[in-house]
Amino acid sequence: MTMLTIFRSVIFRTAGLLVCSNVFMTFAWYAHLKNLEAKPWYVAALVSWGIALFEYMLQVPANRIGYTTLTLGQLKILQEVITLSVFVPFAYFYMDQPLKMDYLWAALCIVGAVFFVFRGH
Repeated sequence: MTMLTIFRSVIFRTAGLLVCSNVFMTFAWYAHLKNLEAKPWYVAALVSWGIALFEYMLQVPANRIGYTTLTLGQLKILQEVITLSVFVPFAYFYMDQPLKMDYLWAALCIVGAVFFVFRGH
């Protein structure tokens, strides 16, 4: 296996786990605003912690796999790209929020961050 093949494989596995992790994370952080709004905050917190357990069961292995090839900064930027990629459809489709140009500008800023963090790799 070439170094490039290993790098691609690590990024693919890491990104796949992080996407799944972020779906759980996004629901844990925000779905209670829609689904549990009438419940006390501590009920929402307990439900969110339960959902977050699954997030961590995917996120921890993802970071361990990623850290074999990626730097800590690269892992963080990859996480931020994935977070925004998961959050925008969640906000639009699940939370019925309008799409905003600010999401595009935020994405462009993150693309710049990706460039700077990965350019030396």
